[in-house]
Order: sequence, then C-alpha cells, then structure tokens
Amino acid sequence: MRSFRNLSALLLAFALAACAGGRIADVAPWSGPAEGWTAAEARHRPVGLGLAGGAVLAPGVTFAGGIEIVLSPDSPLHSLSDLKLTGEEGFISVTDAGDLVRGSLVLDGRGRLIGVEGLRYRRLTLRDGSPIVEKVDGDAEGLAFTDAGDLLISFERDHRIWNYGRGDAPAARPSVAAMPDFAFALNDGIEGLAASNRGWVVAGESGGVWDCNNQDGCRTLTDPPQPLLNDRDYRITGMDRNPAGDGWYVVERSFTPPIDARAQVRRMGANGELGPVLIQLKLPGTTDNFEGIAAERRGDGVRLYILSDDNNNAPQRTLLLAFDLD
Repeated sequence: MRSFRNLSALLLAFALAACAGGRIADVAPWSGPAEGWTAAEARHRPVGLGLAGGAVLAPGVTFAGGIEIVLSPDSPLHSLSDLKLTGEEGFISVTDAGDLVRGSLVLDGRGRLIGVEGLRYRRLTLRDGSPIVEKVDGDAEGLAFTDAGDLLISFERDHRIWNYGRGDAPAARPSVAAMPDFAFALNDGIEGLAASNRGWVVAGESGGVWDCNNQDGCRTLTDPPQPLLNDRDYRITGMDRNPAGDGWYVVERSFTPPIDARAQVRRMGANGELGPVLIQLKLPGTTDNFEGIAAERRGDGVRLYILSDDNNNAPQRTLLLAFDLD
C-alpha cells in the first residue's frame, strides 16, 4: 500500500483520466443469509481507458469494461488491496484496514464488466479469535485460495501469512502459513500472493519471489535485487495463478512524484521470470494505485480483472477493470 495524500495535483490528474466515466448507479443490495457478514452500500459508474496515449495493450489483449466503485467517506470498503474470484461471477477482496469483502461481478450480454452487486464485509480476526483493531495488525495486502480451498491472507507491518480456512465462513482463529525468511521493510511486505502447484507463491513489494508450503517452507524463485526496488520501479503488487497454463499473472505499480502513477500487467513463468508487458496504464489515460489481480478461463482465452486501492484518499479511486487475452 502506498498513500498519495500529500500530492494535491493528483486529484486533477485522475479527474482528467476519468473523462470516460458515466452515470453513477446504485449497487444492488445483498439479500443472502447473514453468516457473520454485513451488507455494505456503494454505487458504481462506468469507466473507460481514458485519453488516447494512456493505455497500451499488447496484441491479443482487449478491454472488457470497467467501473469505479463509488464509496462514502465512512465506507468500510475503502483500501481494497487484492482480489480473487470465487466462481459464478463471485469475488472476494481484502482491505488494508483488516476487513474481508465479498460481492458479485455484473456482466452485460456480451460478457463485459458493467457493475458489482451484493457487497458485504466482515472483520478479520487475530489468532486468539478477537477482531483486529490496530492498523499494525490489519494491514492486509494479498489473498489466495490454495488447491485445498483454504483462504490465505498476507499482512505487512507485522509481516505474516495466515490461513483462515473457508472464504465464505473464515475461521475465527487463523493458523500460521509459511512465509519467506526475509527482512521485509515495514511498508514493503508481501503484496503478491497466489496458489501454486507446491502450495502458494509469494512476491515481495521490494523484490523477490518464493514458492512456499507448510511442509518444506519456502524456496526462492527470484532473489530480491540489490539494491531493493523502490517506488519509481515497477513492483509486484498483486498476483494470480494462470488458469490456462503454468505460472502466474502479476500486476505491477510504479509511482514517481508528483503525479506519475502507472500500472502494468505481465505473465510470470514457473521459474519466476517475468514476460513482456501485456497491459500498461498511465496518464493521460485511466490509472491509479492498482494492487489486485484475478484471472479466470473465459472461452479459449483468459479474463483478467485488476483492482485499485484508493487508500481512503479522496483524490484516488477504487477502479475495477477487465481485460480479455486471446
């Protein structure tokens, strides 16, 4: 997570990039059983890729719709940090304030993303079963489902990965999951988290990729660079397994003050090697603090969703964009 609160010019830049936005619509309410979840109000409006010269898509990549999730200042849905899909257009997300969020994607007749509905949330808990209260305990940045169906969540500040069991009914007392033996900086922790054939794969924001499980610990796929990556570098902030083959898809973020916020999406091979850029987002197009990514099979190709973390900061937005890969 990175805050841009001291950048007054960012509001103007993002407003220009939002020029393709349209009418704000209410998010359809959640009508399911309580199960410990609380319904959350939100609105959404359509978002395009912004002004020409911003978004750059590789051959075979097409934009498949986008929205801004419009939230009130006191909404618990600010600061969404990652995203994974749960089947039948469902998704699960996590905030860096310590909440778990669920909802459903809304697609039109052509399969394009046009909204979300049924948003609800619940507080994550500590190992003793008590709800997370302090920021240092609740700075959740990544989530993944293992092949066994367990929900893993990574946290920074107090760097750790915890296993919460079922995503729809998370355990009150999470168990500890293996993580790399690396001295992550306070605010540069495990941003990328995804399932792997071995267990789960971990990417540090300042560099390094590891493949982990609880039996054998973590083995290094890519060593952290020296010097470590900084804000101006493209750094992995989200990761999901490639549903059509080996490896993963990653979203990377770069930020150069005062207003140059960029994001890009790439494939990562099974050995941790990054491939060519598939999607690049930058001004004067639609851009923000993208930290989440989810992948699914769609026909003969792959559908990617990327999600931005607004840091509960008025100049920033919660954006959800869809892209199809041949």
